[in-house]
Amino acid sequence: MMAGSSAVESDAKFDSFYNEVKKIEKQDSVLTSAQQIERLLRPGATYRNLNPFEVLQIEPDLPIGDLKKKYKRMSILVHPDKNPDDRERAQTAFDIINKAYKALEDETTRQKCMDVVEEAKFKVDSAIQEKRKKLKKDGKKDVSVDEDDPEKYKRAIQVQTMKLFADMERKRRELETRDQEERKRKREQEIEEEETKKAQKEWNKNFEESREGRVTSWQNFKAGKTSKKAAKAKKPLGFRPPKLKPEQR
Repeated sequence: MMAGSSAVESDAKFDSFYNEVKKIEKQDSVLTSAQQIERLLRPGATYRNLNPFEVLQIEPDLPIGDLKKKYKRMSILVHPDKNPDDRERAQTAFDIINKAYKALEDETTRQKCMDVVEEAKFKVDSAIQEKRKKLKKDGKKDVSVDEDDPEKYKRAIQVQTMKLFADMERKRRELETRDQEERKRKREQEIEEEETKKAQKEWNKNFEESREGRVTSWQNFKAGKTSKKAAKAKKPLGFRPPKLKPEQR
């Protein structure tokens, strides 16, 4: 009986060890250079890569020391020098990892990222409560939901976190677009005002330059009219015989 118990215990330990080894192997297979590059650059990864925790494949509460180790390992894997046959894509993946690490290395930006995760948890928990209320309202005795499974709950938070990061990026781009349009409008207005001032300045310049000619022309014109009047006044009237009245009888 003791031997049988020991054998069962030994099998359990072996199974546990074997499962742990398989888990590590699975993690290591994901952390190959080619697979990491593909993961970061696959179609649809643009918005996933907005989440630095997703990029570095870490839990939000991972200590900063472990974060640095994970970053170093991943950056080496995708470094262009380590992937000479795929250097361009490797450089892009390397830049993505660097950006994610910088966001989490800095205390201020890391807290902002953590705030996003907390908001995601709040939304998921609220959604779970609403599901339970609906089940109760419908008269269901079993009010369990999919998110009761820890893995599904974790996945729901990850998806919600990704949505929130994507929403933040969308708003940032909209704001940037509005700012660009406003700057463009102001610049066009400035150019228009500059052109108006330039045209006015040119007109004033031409007006001043032609002033003397206009004055001279006017003076000559007036002098000409005066000369004609004087000549007309001096012209002799000549002899005009008186008109004869008819004789009355």
